[in-house]
Amino acid sequence: MATKKTETAAEQPRPSYEEAREELIDVVRRLEAGGTTLEESLALWERGEQLATLCQEWLEGARARLDQAAAAAPDES
Repeated sequence: MATKKTETAAEQPRPSYEEAREELIDVVRRLEAGGTTLEESLALWERGEQLATLCQEWLEGARARLDQAAAAAPDES
C-alpha cells in the first residue's frame, strides 16, 4: 500500500515576501476565475490566508527594522 507523504508547514521552507506575494496573487486570480470545486476553493482560500499572514509578518518585520535603524541614527537636526 502506497502512503501519501505530506509536508507540514514547519518542514516547508519559508518563502520570501516576494514569493509569498506572487503566490497570493495567483491564489486570488484562481479564486476570482472560478471553475474550481468547493474543496479546491476552500484549499485555495486557506492557502491565501496563510500567505496573507506570512506577507503581513514580513512587512511587520521590515517596519521594525526600519524603526530600529531610525532610532539608532544620529539626530541630524
